[in-house]
Amino acid sequence: MSDAALDPAMPALQSETPLRKRRSTLSKLLRNRSALIGGTVVLLFVLMAVLAPLLPLADPLKSNFLAIRKPPSELYWFGTDELGRDQVSRLFHGAQTSLLAGIVSVMIALAIGIPFGLLAGWYGGWIDIVISRVTEAMLACPFLILAIAFAAILGPSLTNAMIAIGLSAVPIFIRLVRGQVMSVKAEDFVEGARSVGAGNLRIMLVHVLPNTLSPIVVQSTLFMAQAIILEASLSFLGLGQQPPSPSWGQMLNVAKNFMEQAPWMSVAPGVAIFLAVLGFNLLGDGLRDALDPKEN
Repeated sequence: MSDAALDPAMPALQSETPLRKRRSTLSKLLRNRSALIGGTVVLLFVLMAVLAPLLPLADPLKSNFLAIRKPPSELYWFGTDELGRDQVSRLFHGAQTSLLAGIVSVMIALAIGIPFGLLAGWYGGWIDIVISRVTEAMLACPFLILAIAFAAILGPSLTNAMIAIGLSAVPIFIRLVRGQVMSVKAEDFVEGARSVGAGNLRIMLVHVLPNTLSPIVVQSTLFMAQAIILEASLSFLGLGQQPPSPSWGQMLNVAKNFMEQAPWMSVAPGVAIFLAVLGFNLLGDGLRDALDPKEN
């Protein structure tokens, strides 16, 4: 007679194990001060982006030539820009651009990087050689330079900038997934699945991929910070969001021309980029600590 039959409570305990593990991970995350600070900052920027169309803010595209480059005041908390547009309104709507660029670029990188990483790590051989050599060639080029090259080829627009950022991050995720798959496929449960007749596709998707998600989630969170910086950089160079639509990088691009006359124009977008990047980095570090199997 099996142990489960001798002890009726054993199946219940086994079914509760994943739940207890999730609770433990969440508990560790909530105890991590850096993760809490980062998560709070990220949540604030998400609320900014979501509530921007709903709040009674000035039209971010409407010019007011009677309020050109006004300093911060009760009416204009962060001042106005070179066309008299409210900096607060453009900052809130610019959060939509930055977060959208981060989310879409991460999704593009995952959509391409995960399948190729799975194939390279699982099959090895010439498939791994071809994918790894292409990945190494892309990684040999600095990340920013590669993204600028893609953006220049595709043309200046927010959509093309997001595609360029996502394509530039593909080799990072291919290398990450490949390494995780090569580690996981040597586990006993993979051999057990193969012994009961499971095919390669089923084993990869059902057994291997779920066990590689923790580092992928952490890397995706950390890459969000890079994507925000890169979108701002491309917009600063004129390859991202095009005027008059608001973007933090574009706001800095305009502000650089008025550093002596209106230095406040660069403060709000600069601080926003700094805080958003800091928030995602802190959150990513907290997730890495909470999801580390050696710590669980």
